[in-house]
Amino acid sequence: MEYHGVEGHSNLLRDPENDSIVNVDSIGYQKYIARRKSKDIKNQKVQNIEQEVASMKEDIDEIKNLLKELLNGPKWHRTKKSF
Repeated sequence: MEYHGVEGHSNLLRDPENDSIVNVDSIGYQKYIARRKSKDIKNQKVQNIEQEVASMKEDIDEIKNLLKELLNGPKWHRTKKSF
């Protein structure tokens, strides 16, 4: 199959059978793949940090509740009537 050049674009070829355009710039494609992989790694790091922050917030809330309980006594003790 013989491809035809696309005017003004040295890295693009046109397939005469179905009129599609093919990019033959393999170096550009490799750079794109590397950028996409780097972006995916950064996004994963951000997601991990967000999960860690959420976990830390839950831990802080739990610590706050435990401290309140230490200061005020357990909830069941405050609400239970003495006999």
